[in-house]
Amino acid sequence: MKIKTDIVFIVDDDLSARKGLSRLIRAAGYDTKIYADSLSFLNEVREMPNACVVLDMRLHNLVGFDVQKELISRGISMPVIVVTADEDPDTRLKAKRAGAVAFFRKPVDGSALLDAIKWAIGDCKQGDDR
Repeated sequence: MKIKTDIVFIVDDDLSARKGLSRLIRAAGYDTKIYADSLSFLNEVREMPNACVVLDMRLHNLVGFDVQKELISRGISMPVIVVTADEDPDTRLKAKRAGAVAFFRKPVDGSALLDAIKWAIGDCKQGDDR
């Protein structure tokens, strides 16, 4: 029996998006932890190997860019995958500059998102083994 050690944090204020993303990601074999707002996520998150964050850009309290900056200021190097309904070149550029490893427009293509998660978590594992 495989022990699950990979976890994907999902931060999105849309209930249906959280549920859908969680079902998709769990079906691919990852554990998920979901948050309706960025402050709840930031209150619990800590540096973890084998983890990444699927982060909505538009949140009620801190927006995605602020969450990315806060993770960096805390020394948490968890990969961030951005999902947003607002895909414009400026938003994409800001997310990438803030350290996002991938950027998707909602509705998200499930296969592409799972590939990005696999890559992001796999990249972390490689970095931890060195």
